[in-house]
Amino acid sequence: DVNSIVETIKNISGTFGGINLEDIAAPDCFVIEQKLKETLDIPIFHDDQHGTAIITTAALINALDISNKKADEVKIVINGAGASAQACANLFKSIGVVKNNIIMLDRKGVIYKGRDNVDQFKSVYAIETKCRTLKDAIKGADVFLGLSAKNVLDKDMVKSMAKKPIIFACANPDPEIKPELVDEVRSDAIVATGRSDYPNQVNNLIGFPYIFRGALDVRATTINEEMKIAAANAIAELAREDVPDEVNAAYHGVQLHYGNDYIIPAPFDPRLISSVSSAVAKAAMDSGVAKKPIKNLESYKRELEG
Repeated sequence: DVNSIVETIKNISGTFGGINLEDIAAPDCFVIEQKLKETLDIPIFHDDQHGTAIITTAALINALDISNKKADEVKIVINGAGASAQACANLFKSIGVVKNNIIMLDRKGVIYKGRDNVDQFKSVYAIETKCRTLKDAIKGADVFLGLSAKNVLDKDMVKSMAKKPIIFACANPDPEIKPELVDEVRSDAIVATGRSDYPNQVNNLIGFPYIFRGALDVRATTINEEMKIAAANAIAELAREDVPDEVNAAYHGVQLHYGNDYIIPAPFDPRLISSVSSAVAKAAMDSGVAKKPIKNLESYKRELEG
């Protein structure tokens, strides 16, 4: 019950520095988060939404960089319209993706202007388009993001995408299309999944608990857009640096380096805590939501490294 969850969290909130919401489906998660944000002065963070959005945005920043594409020019298809898909669309717009260049689909097909039975949350993503199916929408698309169900993307659809397509097939445990099937029809694609047995695992673990750590250390009253973008940028930048030997060792000695098969840091990377937490803390201070600012960020970073 939405009201029971809200009341319970309000009652315990005085003893916590932040609240992480987990495994609450849309649209309840939106209502719960919004009601709590209105009344509490600690971060309320729904990980399925914002954690997914931050990591996916970091992966997109690097995939666009590698494929030489600009955020404000790419056409993106998002298959799935749940909490995480909506949060991803919002953060993509924050890094420059144009609203009308995002086509979102739910189980009934494309969410277009004028479609019946679209709730208030999904209707925000409705655009003017003649596309009605995934097959229509994917033609000429630069980016596919799947947060939906296995095997919904086929090889013909992948063939119809733009040059150097970016395919994030994040359904678990089985992705929307297996990377080996993409390889059969495209040699120029960048592919990511939610799985650890393929390259480019888009995993919330890359940001958790480091996003919260930065927010808690400065006693932030919220986790705002500036902090989310700072986290995404910090994660993206980390993937461009040389990978430590201990991370390569965790992958049985595979030498990881920035490129098509390494657009996002490994969850084992020990530098995540210092880079992500300090970026989040700095963004909280810069945006005026830190109640306990850190005077020296460099020494804070070193402390985290320890």
